[in-house]
Amino acid sequence: MGIDTILYEVADRVATIRLNRPKAMNAFGEGMREALLDHLHECERDKGVRCIVITGVGKAFCAGGDIASMEVLQQSGDLEVLNQRLDVAREIVCTMRALPKPIIAAVNGAAAGAGINLALACDFRCATARAKFSEAFVKIGLIPDWAGHYLLTQIVGTGRAMELIMSGERFDAQEAHRLGIVNRVFDDETFFEQVFERARALADGPAQALAAIKRGVYLGASATLEQTLAFEAKAQRELFLSEDAREGMRAFMQKRAPRFGD
Repeated sequence: MGIDTILYEVADRVATIRLNRPKAMNAFGEGMREALLDHLHECERDKGVRCIVITGVGKAFCAGGDIASMEVLQQSGDLEVLNQRLDVAREIVCTMRALPKPIIAAVNGAAAGAGINLALACDFRCATARAKFSEAFVKIGLIPDWAGHYLLTQIVGTGRAMELIMSGERFDAQEAHRLGIVNRVFDDETFFEQVFERARALADGPAQALAAIKRGVYLGASATLEQTLAFEAKAQRELFLSEDAREGMRAFMQKRAPRFGD
């Protein structure tokens, strides 16, 4: 099932992971979480992948968990499957954060529950103008998982995160952009063209520097000033004599675009 419900391809050094249950608004069914995790590990191993795009097939990004499946588990009173799902979700989020490659969420429609939190776990979020977002867990008497409390609060602050999580209210792409949840809002007609233009630009960038920037930004969100300065000094020393840094400076002096290595 995982092969059919997660589509994977690599082109122009960009890996695209597509959630593929369009009739269920790409809600997570059995095997999807594990397949997503497998493909993230594949991206990590593949040196030919320099950037990752996660999106949905059809009109939705991801509606979260499959509530019909959840109700069956609830009726059985057995938490074993729930615990397995939570463990995989935790591993997915941790893998995404640790992956030394930029990850773009291409939010092509509704992103609710685990879907919005999957998008928040990405490094960048681009949305179509028609996208809708919701931390919908409270509507069914639950709380966010997939690190939703942490990820949303890091972006919008405690007061706004509390409101969005407690209300479960739905908000549009323009409001998501105003809150800083979404980096860019693109027209529906040109959405994927513009997303992949950004992805290819990142794929052509200096891989080691981008990996260090990703670590540095997330460190800066939670570490002390001294810890961040220490990281910057160590990473800068490692990068300074790299071939990418040499090429970047040569290109600057020669007034041309740099050609960073693989």
